[in-house]
Amino acid sequence: MSYPRSNEPRPAALPPETRTVGQVIAESIRIYGENFVRCLVIGIPPALLTLGGEHLSRVASLVLTPTVGGALLTAAYVYACIIVLRLHPTRERIVLAWVVGWLVFIPAPFLLIGFILPALVYLAAFGLVVPVLLVEPLGVRAALRRAWQLARADYIHVLGSLAALAIVVLLCQGVLAFILRGAADQALEAAIVIASVIISPLIFLGASLLYVDQAARVE
Repeated sequence: MSYPRSNEPRPAALPPETRTVGQVIAESIRIYGENFVRCLVIGIPPALLTLGGEHLSRVASLVLTPTVGGALLTAAYVYACIIVLRLHPTRERIVLAWVVGWLVFIPAPFLLIGFILPALVYLAAFGLVVPVLLVEPLGVRAALRRAWQLARADYIHVLGSLAALAIVVLLCQGVLAFILRGAADQALEAAIVIASVIISPLIFLGASLLYVDQAARVE
């Protein structure tokens, strides 16, 4: 049985100032598809943390996640911002965004003790400092104020988008790991790592895209 193919064009995306959470996810997927190989690099740090978490004690994880893990995840976020925002920043701005983003990230793993929501609430408020430092010629204090200004423009949009991205990534990683383990006869650990490399870039791409949305809302 054949079905008629639709010739209707894809609905036009909403402008950034009115973009919904669903469109943030859809646009992140589109950007991922257009930059697939480059985006796979973003998934390496989360995959390394996933692999390390399987072999480290709880105390070691609490020490290494905000330090080494924070440095790796911030580097992934910086690279995602460069891809999404099509930037060509100087080396100095890249290093500054990475260092400040790393320092901002450090409290997040400890907030995860109260489940994932407190960490998302915190990162939604100050996480935009990374794209701010890459895009705007501001110092550290001014960039933190700017990040808070952008977050306040529509805080529910930022928080809701991060929460939705986290849910989508966690669910898709679980499904992909299950498929890889069954169809490709992968060990569970290897399947989880591969799934993390492939799926986790979405949350960094979406978080980068939120800078565009919030800047438009401020304007």
